[in-house]
Amino acid sequence: MTVPGLAGGRHGVQELQPLLETVCAALADGARARAGAVAAGGPEAVAAAVAAAVGEAMPRSGTGEREALYALVRALAAGAADPAEPYCAAHLHCPPLAVSAAADLAASALNPSLDSWDQAPAASELEARVTAALAELVYPDLPAPDALVTTGGTESNQLALLLARERAAGGPRVQIVCGANAHHSVLRGAWLLGLPRPVVLDTPAGLLDPAAVDAALDELPGRPVVVATAGTTDTGAIDPLPGIGRAVARHGAELHVDAAYGGPLLFSSREAVKLDGLQSAVSVSLDLHKLGWQPVAAGLLAVSDRAALRPLAHRADYLNAEDDSEAGLPDLLGRSLRTSRRPDVLKIAVTLRALGREGMAALVDAVCDHAADLAARIGRHPGLTLYAPPVISTVLFRPSDASDEQVAELRRRLMHEGRAVLGRARAGGRLWLKATLLNPYVRPEELDALLQFTAPDTEGTTAP
Repeated sequence: MTVPGLAGGRHGVQELQPLLETVCAALADGARARAGAVAAGGPEAVAAAVAAAVGEAMPRSGTGEREALYALVRALAAGAADPAEPYCAAHLHCPPLAVSAAADLAASALNPSLDSWDQAPAASELEARVTAALAELVYPDLPAPDALVTTGGTESNQLALLLARERAAGGPRVQIVCGANAHHSVLRGAWLLGLPRPVVLDTPAGLLDPAAVDAALDELPGRPVVVATAGTTDTGAIDPLPGIGRAVARHGAELHVDAAYGGPLLFSSREAVKLDGLQSAVSVSLDLHKLGWQPVAAGLLAVSDRAALRPLAHRADYLNAEDDSEAGLPDLLGRSLRTSRRPDVLKIAVTLRALGREGMAALVDAVCDHAADLAARIGRHPGLTLYAPPVISTVLFRPSDASDEQVAELRRRLMHEGRAVLGRARAGGRLWLKATLLNPYVRPEELDALLQFTAPDTEGTTAP
């Protein structure tokens, strides 16, 4: 067996080049074997295929780099639920742009870790510049906004709650208020941080009502923090941010907006109006691995004033010794709760440079247009029912005469057969199929085919 080479250094490219050819071949062969949105056969078939490809997970003697790469990458691709396929539209899980995936490879090869400047000199400077630009996208009229790179909305929301708790240190205890439509990470974050259980307001229309927020704040002692959502997981709904912001301001409370899904609408001059009122939040979560076409992970927490990040400051002599900081070496430990940390900013920076704001806006507008188109097609279809016009790119629908049990079974059957991956959501007391359109290149005929998979035939059963 040949001695394995290193990815970085002056000779790393020579080691990587032939292996990349193997990876590309395996990806292509795996996609051909899958032949659709997801591998057919369900969990048992996928498990058997992976077991056959892996064999002994830790053999005594290795098989060599190319064989191992080809066998396992092909197995992963053949057994994937590939969000780049037009009929794979279940979750807020986007197909990454090729340029961002290529940038991610470079980050892996160089392997900087953003916990000290001497491990990531250029990466740390790149992160500072790109996060500043993205913070300004969220807060264009404020003098000193900032943003941190996170693993996604869950980490961003937890960080926002942590910062709120620290701002209240020595005063009344923080009490979180959110809607029943809020992401599960809000309740989990409160639990992790030792905060009281959040006050969860009913959202019968799927939205947090400003009047309900106002009434709740009237009754609450302590230091309330209201969490609103711009792009709910189930329907893509955006809470009425201006009204919520006014209610929060009247009571001297704070507002955090979970815009993990909807935040990238800010790229689009057409769609950004849906986020009016966002600037009244002290912090905003947004993910570019949802509506930003980045490989996971690419989350951000933006704050209206960089001073809000001071509680994250931390000293570890081997990473940010005081004399090093005084000598001018940037201190990175206050940029995250994590220590070892990938330069996820590189793929974001490359994408923003390659496409510019206008290019990002075009992709955002495209998926919103596709969702509106799909909803219109459902509205015209005699056998399907649309839940509501889409707010972003999530469309809920169902066969008109199906029971909830039949809707659930239809979703599982389409997945088992390898034809389509659709999500599920409860709204208005019923179970719906969920199409989350994040592929900007889906074609009208593919939308028609997706509906054909779910529509009842003339005998009242779904099409084969």
